[in-house]
Amino acid sequence: MDFDFSFFLLMATVVTGVIWGAYILLLKFTHTESVPENEPLIVEYARSFFPIVLIVLVLRSFLVEPFRIPSGSMMPTLLIGDFILVNKFTYGIRLPVINTKVIDMNQPERGDVVVFRYPKEPAVDYIKRIIGLPGDKIAYYNKNLYVNGSPVQRVSLGMYHGVGQGQSMTGAEHFEENLQGVEHSILIHNGAPSVEGVYVVPEGHFFVMGDNRDNSNDSRYWGTVPEENLVGKAFFIWMSWDWQNKGIGFDRIGTVLK
Repeated sequence: MDFDFSFFLLMATVVTGVIWGAYILLLKFTHTESVPENEPLIVEYARSFFPIVLIVLVLRSFLVEPFRIPSGSMMPTLLIGDFILVNKFTYGIRLPVINTKVIDMNQPERGDVVVFRYPKEPAVDYIKRIIGLPGDKIAYYNKNLYVNGSPVQRVSLGMYHGVGQGQSMTGAEHFEENLQGVEHSILIHNGAPSVEGVYVVPEGHFFVMGDNRDNSNDSRYWGTVPEENLVGKAFFIWMSWDWQNKGIGFDRIGTVLK
């Protein structure tokens, strides 16, 4: 069980619901016809907050959840300061807090941008792109990616010119990568060191990488992501705040992720 925001949201829902419900039952057992005008302050707060926290709990646990991008590991797809929405039911319905799947739905696909609980510290959420599915053999050599023995095709778009939060990666080489049908942008910094190796994805796990290949703490370093750690699929940028230029990135709002 993770004692994160979901836990405290669930507790708030339970506590306010119990207080309000207990007060209604008390009025019923004492044969009070209507709610007194001067009800206890704690009951008034519980009655006001219970519907709100319940709606937030349901939306956040089963439908969509907002996240803010804190690092540049997914540049140029996502920039620091992007606010994204994550589909919580794409891969199945899970109970909040205990994260037990109760309804199975779609399976994660290669190329999906996913939010997951970092295996080494489950209270921390990471966002990466799924590269390898269960049973896949992934290789990374000389900054080239291979899936099941086949090189992943990519086309150079020239030098990356970052603006705002993307300025730090100006000078990196910008590629359009075709991950077996899923086309997306990646960055390669030719002067940066790179970890290399061959990885076989275990059953029930996924191999993930950041689009900013030389600035991403991903499966190349700490291993694969268990299926139960998946939070959902990122699909939309609903807000972008450029911390360096202190303004809203209107050009990024409404971007559908791929």
